[in-house]
Amino acid sequence: MSEHVTPETVELVIQEVVSWCAEQIIQERRTAAPDPERLKALQEELAVCAADREALQDADEDEVAEIAARYAARVKTLQSE
Repeated sequence: MSEHVTPETVELVIQEVVSWCAEQIIQERRTAAPDPERLKALQEELAVCAADREALQDADEDEVAEIAARYAARVKTLQSE
């Protein structure tokens, strides 16, 4: 995401992470012995996503680019897992 990105584009990437986390929470809760630490980490990640979505509302171009870079890296990590 090195080119100029819009908040709307970043929102879509954040949504990818949110969807992944939500699916992981569902899967973890369905296991015979859900891992409370994993659930907590996933819920914390969802909270970060929500905060970043909120930050996008008033973000300047540099902040949008920073958030975009963070989420592009996160999506790349998720895809390799």
